[in-house]
Amino acid sequence: MSESTTTSNSLTSLKVLILAGIFLIIVVIIGLLIFLCFRGRIQSCKKRKLLPKHSSGTTPLVSKEIAVVKEIDLTRSSEQQTRVEIIEDNDPKKEAEIMRKGDMSCGVHVAVDVEGWGRWYSLKEVEHATRGFAEGNVIGEGGYGVVYRGVLQDGSVVAVKNLHNNKGQAEKEFKVEVEAIGKVKHKNLVGLIGYCAEGARRMLVYEYVENGNLEQWLHGNVGPVSPLTWDIRMKIVIGTAKGLTYLHEGLEPKVVHRDIKSSNILLDKNWNAKVSDFGLAKLLGSEKTHVTTRVMGTFGYVSPEYASTGMLNERSDVYSFGVLLMEIITGRSPIDYSRPPGEMNLVDWFKGMVASRRSDELVDPLIEIPPSPRSLKRVLLVCLRCIDLDVIKRPKMGQIVHMLESDDFPFRSELRTIRDKDPVPSQGDVSIKVPYPRNHAAHAERSMHR
Repeated sequence: MSESTTTSNSLTSLKVLILAGIFLIIVVIIGLLIFLCFRGRIQSCKKRKLLPKHSSGTTPLVSKEIAVVKEIDLTRSSEQQTRVEIIEDNDPKKEAEIMRKGDMSCGVHVAVDVEGWGRWYSLKEVEHATRGFAEGNVIGEGGYGVVYRGVLQDGSVVAVKNLHNNKGQAEKEFKVEVEAIGKVKHKNLVGLIGYCAEGARRMLVYEYVENGNLEQWLHGNVGPVSPLTWDIRMKIVIGTAKGLTYLHEGLEPKVVHRDIKSSNILLDKNWNAKVSDFGLAKLLGSEKTHVTTRVMGTFGYVSPEYASTGMLNERSDVYSFGVLLMEIITGRSPIDYSRPPGEMNLVDWFKGMVASRRSDELVDPLIEIPPSPRSLKRVLLVCLRCIDLDVIKRPKMGQIVHMLESDDFPFRSELRTIRDKDPVPSQGDVSIKVPYPRNHAAHAERSMHR
């Protein structure tokens, strides 16, 4: 009897121990679950604090019109504070102020200047500047698109080129112009201020040049006397030549404009020339002598070798510049079907007049005070060298600037005078009257013999 009682008690104790162990395990498991749940809740709260209210986490956390700026409040404390500023109506002055105050937060998309490439403008800004692309704001139109006068919110006046999107042509011209002159700064090249690219719309925002283009002043109704005096015309010529010199010789890769003509030469109020419209421009690396491309440009200005072969380099621009120079001298268009058959083509007529020694008749009759014979002769020689059918013999634009600015060019007339006075001149006499090396004399003589 006693043995059975002892056995029963030991079994009961064993059961109690087992139940206690099970209870402890359950308590531990519940404790772990509570701990894990509490820890997960803390982490989710932290994440929720980092996300803005109602954000899905897949869209940008900050609007492109909001800039997060770190600044030091000197008036209240020296501690660094963080604040959010809203740029109302994309005010460029406000944006510039914010950019000066601090760095933009990572991930914030703000319509501001990209270093060297100009400012990005929204379609809304451009529409507001041009009064909804009003017809009264149109200042130019062509196959590329329409140019509007616009006034930005800071009061600055700009020219907005709205590119036609014919079979993706807008995208091509947009890329070409931004690539060609996006970072180019020169007083004789029109400045690219910014651009707009939304959807299929592509627009370029340029500095506004208030005096129109050269074509308007040469061929428009300006009255019996042209405001473009000979000196003003030479100023325009030299300015254009300097702009092209920078494109050809001051950049790497060099830029071949490919569409030099009077309507692409803009004039400011002081008659300073600015080369514009780089939609057809081509980049030419130093390792290349030419590029082969589809023939583009304006009839009458295109060089013959480019028109026949499609091979393009900077000497093609030199030929176009020579035609432009003829146009400025004569006041005639490169191709004018209203004139007699022998005068329709400006280049052919010009060369014929020079060959028959009728150079004085080449000058635009609207010029009240004609140029001096020396000045005229200098420019005529430059023209003939620019349109030389032998591409290699055409001068570079830098050489053209030198010839146009030099009072002692052309050389040969002075050399002839010296020889008439002294059949055997001393080296000192020649150097005083002709401060040019012999190779310049050889070039000038060859030009005269043509």
